[in-house]
Amino acid sequence: MFSGVTRVSLLHDKFGRQITDLRISVTDRCNFRCVYCRSADPENYRPESELLSWDELERLGRVYHGLGIRKIRVTGGEPLVRKGVEEFIERLHGVGFEDISMTTNGHLLAGRCERLVRAGLRRINISLDSLDPVKFEQLTRTHSYADVIAGIEAVQRTSMAPVKVNAVLVRGINDGEVEAFAAFARERGIIMRFIEFMPLDADRSWTRESVVPAAEVHRRIDAQWKLEAIPNEPSETARKYRFADGAAGEIGLIASVTQPFCGHCSRIRMTADGKIRTCLFSKDEHDLRPLLRDGASDDDLAFFIRSVVHEKEPGHRINEPDFAPPGRTMVSIGG
Repeated sequence: MFSGVTRVSLLHDKFGRQITDLRISVTDRCNFRCVYCRSADPENYRPESELLSWDELERLGRVYHGLGIRKIRVTGGEPLVRKGVEEFIERLHGVGFEDISMTTNGHLLAGRCERLVRAGLRRINISLDSLDPVKFEQLTRTHSYADVIAGIEAVQRTSMAPVKVNAVLVRGINDGEVEAFAAFARERGIIMRFIEFMPLDADRSWTRESVVPAAEVHRRIDAQWKLEAIPNEPSETARKYRFADGAAGEIGLIASVTQPFCGHCSRIRMTADGKIRTCLFSKDEHDLRPLLRDGASDDDLAFFIRSVVHEKEPGHRINEPDFAPPGRTMVSIGG
């Protein structure tokens, strides 16, 4: 039973940032092998016994909620490959989170979208890194383009519209599609978000030259369709823009590399095997699973979480000369 950790015990780090958002990975498995995320080589997944059960994840959700977490995003791997994710969303909804969202590659989404809405999902992000089916296959190493488009269309017919579509731009691969993506946003009334390529790829092929700066993306779209800034909260990852001519759709720019927003970060992450990561690029992980399985009380768990969050890093250090990427890649951390 939940022992009564109260919402007055808000999470703050030693720099005074309040932590209100949790990315929670429910699986390390994925049905895509995106070039910027994971290796093309076969992977050894963690045994099922090492992953947290739905009951354990729900219990931790209640503890986090008691500590002031207001928004929770379900991620993977690919969250829809784990059986029972809809029921888990329903459990989180019952806990009382203000906002429950999901990040997905969209392959399995179209046929399950309505069920997710009924379970309590409010928002969804879909990854789509090319509007060219052939290039999409090269980037994802799959043949799923039509399924992802069907998933986008399905979301647009629900209360979760407008869907957020995420594109990671990589120089020399899909950077020529910036204007096409912007047109896609205008035509379909979606939120198109451009994410700078970050050093989290399994093949360790990231270079600074492969990053397409958000400023360049803004300049190119603004040259064709004038953009107007939309006010946003300092802790939001994306800088948002509308089309000045009144067209539908929205543009979001996530400049993690060239314009870090670490000073206002409100997020922590938890991996599918129960490890807290206070930054996407953390070198250290803090393991909740032994506490969960060795009889710790909810207050014990809350104390541990508070102590970890207090030591959250000031920033990700990508632009420091001694930066080295973390041991885990994006697929195992949870995006």
